[in-house]
Amino acid sequence: MVDVDSALRASAYSGKKGKGSPGAGEKASTELEPFDPSSHADKEKADAVSMWLVISFGLFVALSMRYLLMPTMEEPKQVLWLLPVLLVGLVQPLHRALLPSGIFERYTGGNWFRASFLYLFTWLALSFALVNPPLADIAAPHLAGDIDVKSEAEMIEGTSFSKGDYLILIDEDTVDITLGLAVRDNVDAANSTMTMIIYEKDNRDQPLVSVQGTAMQIAAAGPSSTFDDVEDEEWLRGLEKNTLTGKYGGPKVAPIAQDIGMAWVLCPGGCDVGKYFVEIELVEDDSRVPWSTTQNVWSAEFTLTVMKAAT
Repeated sequence: MVDVDSALRASAYSGKKGKGSPGAGEKASTELEPFDPSSHADKEKADAVSMWLVISFGLFVALSMRYLLMPTMEEPKQVLWLLPVLLVGLVQPLHRALLPSGIFERYTGGNWFRASFLYLFTWLALSFALVNPPLADIAAPHLAGDIDVKSEAEMIEGTSFSKGDYLILIDEDTVDITLGLAVRDNVDAANSTMTMIIYEKDNRDQPLVSVQGTAMQIAAAGPSSTFDDVEDEEWLRGLEKNTLTGKYGGPKVAPIAQDIGMAWVLCPGGCDVGKYFVEIELVEDDSRVPWSTTQNVWSAEFTLTVMKAAT
């Protein structure tokens, strides 16, 4: 065992040995580089000039896309985001062309990195403001939650819905089908023009439902009352679940109160086994729409397949 006295002697010996090591007496340099207030002020001015030049460039690109390019198109295209992103390559040449060489030479790679991101964020922020209400509107009216069917407990054995195809399994020869949907828009869903046709396969000339007009006019003619007569829990696709709170709201076909719900009874007396097609188009005509047509258009097709359940 090692006693306390031996441990203290060994510690003292190690300390003395360390003090004699080469370079132990050298002191770290505490000398500071000289500070040049004039050079620092010039660098800050150059950074400020670069910032405002890049912001102005982003504003110019956003305004050009909104008021020069978009009015020549009928719908969104890839060039609307691809061209502004590619223009980030002009940030450095723009500085070289517009600024004196004395200022340009002060910029480093870090300046170009920051300037490129400032340009992209400026263009994005201004573009969102210029194409959305109240300045403009590029979002077309659409269905809030696709389509759904009212539950018929004594007739329907099962259902499934995927990518526009609605399968209904029945245990009878016919089934009563009440089809529901809801129109939604970020500005004025009620005045959206709606054209819809529902027909059985190979019988498009004799549709089961054919409507055209504004969503408000069509809903007021009866479909709104038919929709309201169906309890939320009766829609077969169920209720919409809030992923944050875990609570259930309205039906998936019309989750919020602002959705304009409508429903139709397709076949008086019952629908036979077979395929049924739903074609719908929604059009918003507004002076704020930036396209050459001044219209936002949305369309979709759905298929209802009625089959006998396996026994």
